[in-house]
Amino acid sequence: MKKTILIIITGLRFFIMTGQEISGKWNGVLKIQDAQLRVVFNVSKTENGYSSTMDSPDQKAMGIPLEKTTFENSILKLEIPSAQISYQGTLNKDNIIVGTFKQGGQSIELNLSKEIVLKKVYARPQEPQKPFPYYTEEVKFENKTDHVTLAGTLSLPKKDGNFPAVILITGSGKQNRDEEVLRHKPFLVLSDYLTKKGIAVLRFDDRGAGESTGDFTKATTIDFSRDVQAAVDYLKNRNEINKDKIGLLGHSEGGIIAPIIAGNSKDIDFIVLLAAPGVRGDKLLLVQKEMLERQFGVPENDIQKGQEIFKGAYDIIVASAGNDEKLKDNLSNYAQSKFDDKTSKLFIEQITNVWWYNFLRIDPATALAKVKCPVLALNGSKDLQVASTVNLEAIKKALIRAGNKNVTIKELPGLNHLFQECKTGSVQEYETIEQTISPVALEEIFNWVLVQTK
Repeated sequence: MKKTILIIITGLRFFIMTGQEISGKWNGVLKIQDAQLRVVFNVSKTENGYSSTMDSPDQKAMGIPLEKTTFENSILKLEIPSAQISYQGTLNKDNIIVGTFKQGGQSIELNLSKEIVLKKVYARPQEPQKPFPYYTEEVKFENKTDHVTLAGTLSLPKKDGNFPAVILITGSGKQNRDEEVLRHKPFLVLSDYLTKKGIAVLRFDDRGAGESTGDFTKATTIDFSRDVQAAVDYLKNRNEINKDKIGLLGHSEGGIIAPIIAGNSKDIDFIVLLAAPGVRGDKLLLVQKEMLERQFGVPENDIQKGQEIFKGAYDIIVASAGNDEKLKDNLSNYAQSKFDDKTSKLFIEQITNVWWYNFLRIDPATALAKVKCPVLALNGSKDLQVASTVNLEAIKKALIRAGNKNVTIKELPGLNHLFQECKTGSVQEYETIEQTISPVALEEIFNWVLVQTK
């Protein structure tokens, strides 16, 4: 699942920091294994001391409120006790705060400066460069149900012809048409690869992203599926497209959306599921949280405590009749028994967010049971966001139970959630790996699609 790169492994998106005569922006880079994560602390003086917020530009998280800020004798202290997070640094004569960030028993050096701190820029050798040896067109089409206009790029092997086509469906989080993350553009690389081999490709910005209209913050997985259906309807009206050979390729959350469309439409000839969830959302996120935390080095007792807390909240949501005041009251009572008041409020706001609430309740098996077209499901063995074995098995089981006899399931050794060749699968590796998509994965996808489109 996308790919949010968590530094707060508990899933709670807030920090703590303090101020000074020290007021202003303080910039730093957390170096976690080989990865880099920029942080900015915005410190303001108040009548009673200091208040501050945090920006995490690489996570696209801005204005995160911090609970405690103290600055005494040149020492800055920040803490989030409930998340076992703290920072302590000393302001030196060069106006640098030299300190240490701690989380879950791990310590990471983090120095802060008023100057903008630049990250190391890694090469992206697979990114295609213009001019492309094929035809591309900037297009727009409308989801008439939701009054959303989607903008994207249609790639054709040649300007004229009649070609099989694939629509690319992004994972969770607001994504542009290239599914860009950490300067990787996997959908651009994939589109380029397929188009060069004779397959037309349509990729488009999520609603509210790039040049597409709509409000991403109010949309659910089902809403996004209607955007994809609009893309299908658009391709059906293009003379260059073979209307009997239209397929869908969904990555991560997109791998939930593809079966939703295919199970309710005779227009879809095949689907490709990349790192697609096969189990219900609440179970998926619990496994993801556990795997990420364990890889990050969080103590086992803390991992299990977090599992119990989040599972308890998720169970309340899954059993609820709706995302209403009654649910929020039940969650409030539960959260207050686990956290302080402020943390409890932030926790409830997060898990009752419209997308989060609905995602927790989605069972991919429901949509998969309706899919009759050929299916390719791939996952990397080192995927820590959508665990390979449990999800591939669930996908296979749902399709076979439904009588689908054209199912190909493969685990690709040594690949992570982005299908990069990697060492650990950690989300912190994504940026430092220069490869965007493994050639093995690209070949697996094309060879299978070629069979379906003959």
